[in-house]
Amino acid sequence: MSALVGTRHLVRLALRRDRVVLPIWVLVIGLLPVSSAGAYGQLYPDAASRASLTAGMSANPSITLLYGPPFDLSTAGGFTAWRFGVFAPLFLALACILTVTRHTRQEEDTGRQELLSSAVTGRYAALTAAVVTAGIGAVATGLLVALGLTGTGLPAGGSVAFGLGITLTGLVFAAVAAVAAQLAEYSRTANGIAAAVLGVAFALRAVGDAAADVSWLSWLSPLGWATRLRPYAGDRWAVALLLLAAALVLGLVAYRLLPRRDVGMGLLPARPGPPVAAPGLRSPFALAWRLHRGALLGWIAGFAVFGAMFGSLAAGIGDILGDSAQTQQMLERLGGTQNLIDTFLAAIANIFGMIAAVYAVQATMRMRAEETALRLEPLLATRVRRLQWAAGHLVFSLLGTAVLLVVSGLFAGLLHGLRVGDVGGQIPAVIGATVAQVPAVWVVTGIAVLVFGFAPRFTTATWAVPGLFVLLSLFGPVVQAPQPVLDISPFTHVPRLPSAEFTVTPFAWLLGIAVITLATGLARFRRRDIG
Repeated sequence: MSALVGTRHLVRLALRRDRVVLPIWVLVIGLLPVSSAGAYGQLYPDAASRASLTAGMSANPSITLLYGPPFDLSTAGGFTAWRFGVFAPLFLALACILTVTRHTRQEEDTGRQELLSSAVTGRYAALTAAVVTAGIGAVATGLLVALGLTGTGLPAGGSVAFGLGITLTGLVFAAVAAVAAQLAEYSRTANGIAAAVLGVAFALRAVGDAAADVSWLSWLSPLGWATRLRPYAGDRWAVALLLLAAALVLGLVAYRLLPRRDVGMGLLPARPGPPVAAPGLRSPFALAWRLHRGALLGWIAGFAVFGAMFGSLAAGIGDILGDSAQTQQMLERLGGTQNLIDTFLAAIANIFGMIAAVYAVQATMRMRAEETALRLEPLLATRVRRLQWAAGHLVFSLLGTAVLLVVSGLFAGLLHGLRVGDVGGQIPAVIGATVAQVPAVWVVTGIAVLVFGFAPRFTTATWAVPGLFVLLSLFGPVVQAPQPVLDISPFTHVPRLPSAEFTVTPFAWLLGIAVITLATGLARFRRRDIG
């Protein structure tokens, strides 16, 4: 029997299971650069404004740390490639990691892969199907970027180079996830390993781009290679060979490691635990803490880093826009530079809220993972009650998201306060802006619990909820969607602190919706069958 037999059927199954989540990833990542490409000509209509922009960005290492080096800001294509040349590959890499891990290691965690392996499927079929599924998403995203930017009038060569860099970066980290799936015994550990590699790649690129004396560090990172393709600024096609070679080598390593382990096991065996649980592990909440602590600590570290990065940019936001006449008019309408800074802080707080909603869904879906892995039934056979068990997990879905938003506000306010010399005043203001997102995030948690209670088999589809809200928040105003459509997202109703006035009404409505959805979902979970 061929080692790849059954791959086609497994690809069809994976695409069917990801028919909601994968298109959302593709559309959000692919359309984001396209949607903003047309704004360049309005903000920087003449050579003087573009020269001012180039001078400001080249002299600002904190902005380079975040966005990468500005190779050519005198054209709309170069500006678009600079703004999204790091984050579009970064988010696609994350999507590919989650996709590969879900269709490999997670399938082994649940025991489904062992059943499939006992049928007519080859040894490498599952891994190949997962990589192909992630590759389809990566290629679709790159094509959407290339065709969309070409359609806006940008040079075709640069558009293809930009899309190619995004696609190949996604393929590299799909291969990283494939290797992690062979090393780790559990899906959350595999995701953690691959995400850690992605974080190191981002850090190497950031330090290499911001510090001229160690610029060689950028060449150690696939994210740095994606920017070194230089779309619209020379199009260095040879750099794409580095990304392609890395993807092939890592993929080959994953295929060589696969036959060296048994199904359901990892090359790095899990450490055996003690025969008797510690006194602190004898309650549902203690068990939930044991299951959630690794992911929560990783998210906290990520929010702290990105909060500090965005906070360090706030004081120089005027430099990013330059000194064109259109920019000056916009600043006057906003009330000057200070109001623009507050608007920027409100925008990043809103972004942190939407990212925290992703963690909320991940933490809530942990309940379904425990249920499908048949670890819930033995617990409920003891004195543990259903709502008691669910409450232990929902603490992290609710309070965990609040902690993430406080951490992001703390570090953003600290770095911004250090730059403007007002730490004591800025930290409370920025924390208030991020904490204001909590009711909207809790609405997402409530929807996830509602689906878990009424339609547990479709719990995975709740990934589409934060994706839809991100789509409405980022693209709705761009395409001038009707206000009733924009109002679907709870993040539309959050006051944009600190630039707007605080009003109680939207918070009350959002909290009410969150409470109703949570209570309804838990009431249904209390009465439905397990499994």
